[in-house]
Amino acid sequence: MTITQQHPGETAAPPTWLPMVAGGVTLLMWASAFVVIRHVAHDVSPGAIGTGRLLVAALVVLPLVLRRGWVPPTRREWALLALGGVGWFGVYNLTLNAGERHVDAGTAAMIIQIGPVIVALLAVPLFGERLHGWLLAGMVVGFAGVAVIARGSSTDADASVLGVVLVLVAAAMYAVGVLTQKVLLRRLPSVQVVFVSFLMGAVTCLPFSGDLPSIVADGGSELWWIVYLGVLPTAVAFTTWAYALTHTDAGALSLTTFLVPGIATLIAWLTIDEVPPSLTFVGGALAIVGVLMTRRRPAAR
Repeated sequence: MTITQQHPGETAAPPTWLPMVAGGVTLLMWASAFVVIRHVAHDVSPGAIGTGRLLVAALVVLPLVLRRGWVPPTRREWALLALGGVGWFGVYNLTLNAGERHVDAGTAAMIIQIGPVIVALLAVPLFGERLHGWLLAGMVVGFAGVAVIARGSSTDADASVLGVVLVLVAAAMYAVGVLTQKVLLRRLPSVQVVFVSFLMGAVTCLPFSGDLPSIVADGGSELWWIVYLGVLPTAVAFTTWAYALTHTDAGALSLTTFLVPGIATLIAWLTIDEVPPSLTFVGGALAIVGVLMTRRRPAAR
């Protein structure tokens, strides 16, 4: 048996199964968030869910920020932090929470998958990326999938096109957050970026959360579901995802997020007896195909 000596300062590579488990835990938590939001959406305002969730998440990551140390952002970085915090964590939470009053958890999870298509589209003017045929075709197929989902929702008694539009806005805000973080993470610590974004998102949601004080005072199940959203799908899930991303191939790991709608649908079926309209599955498949097409690159000439 050969023994490999580990030099001081070197860290041993984690077991191969550990990053896979971390990624799986992340997907499960993210999927559960859609179901929990759907469960409380009719009893708690969209702003209260968002504000409570983000404040809890900020408290969870605060010790990590203090341990890592504060890196002063530049004026440009503050502007990007505001754009990402207000857009991704503020408007995203408001529109997703409001949208899930009108569409089921599985449908919402499928629409959010269109986010990477919007990222690819916005990256053309912002980062000078090439507008190639695969990107254009993927956009057409992806948004056709959203149209099919909207068609299926319009014929469902418990869903509406309004809900689809609201969740689509949330997907666009997700894209804004991804693009701003792409720039911010070049210099700022990731935990600092998400901490500031959580706070800015909470401030954005605050004017729409008039019922939050009464929810906190009552201490009922709604409060504990909000705490769950802040601790697990937000603070912990971002941490486990970052760990998995550090130790695995980024491209392969990102493809696993396509499992989130299926997991969310399964959880919703088992816990709140909810299944999306049949057309939603067709539209969701088209949206995923569209995303995959945008990630292809034309052959070099």
